[in-house]
Amino acid sequence: KRMLLAQKSYGEGALALNLYCARLVDEQHTAAPQAADEARLLLEVLTPIAKSWPSEFCLEANSLAIQIHGGYGYTRDFQVEQYWRDNRLNMIHEGTHGIQAADLLGRKVRMDNGRGLQLLAARIDASIAAARALPELVEFADDLTAALQQALAATEAAWATGDPAQALANAVPYMQALGHVVLAWMWLDVARASLRADAQSAANIGRRAAARYFLRYELPRISAWLAVVRTRDMTCAEMDEAGF
Repeated sequence: KRMLLAQKSYGEGALALNLYCARLVDEQHTAAPQAADEARLLLEVLTPIAKSWPSEFCLEANSLAIQIHGGYGYTRDFQVEQYWRDNRLNMIHEGTHGIQAADLLGRKVRMDNGRGLQLLAARIDASIAAARALPELVEFADDLTAALQQALAATEAAWATGDPAQALANAVPYMQALGHVVLAWMWLDVARASLRADAQSAANIGRRAAARYFLRYELPRISAWLAVVRTRDMTCAEMDEAGF
């Protein structure tokens, strides 16, 4: 069941993120000027995550599907082996994680003096405030609040010296962590929506279970990722190539 919940949380979470980004594309062209500008800036911040997070973690969902089938999952008896091979391309043609991560931490979160990241934080805070009105979601709202604060503090710490080499040395774990924060936000909103209508349907019960899984099993991973970002750890950057 853990593997199935992981698959569901990765796949449906990625779908929610990309649908949200599609909505922002529409708002750039249809909303009032201020709202359209906010949609543009928010989309700039989310684009590296929307490209890279699904390509990494939905591939993991494919890998878990093979594991669930056991040895047969590695053969052509089931389609999951084909899905894994097809989706492995996503990590390549999305521009590689390193480039997307450098774009996110090096440019996107600093655009307009950090206004895009502030806007993202404000949207997440609004969802948290709405979730606090529902007893079932208070725990998740608290967890996401703490995670968001960790991510914001790590962003500042990464650039504390103003040295791009130090700031970007751990851009990939930064993107993984901020991606998990964004996906936790998506799942919090999905869980809240699932309580508004037909809350006891099997589909909505399943969605809330996936939200709980993500917020309890996945979101805590950001602490390790952000630790090296916050301290500007140079273990990887300073490795002598001759040592390989």
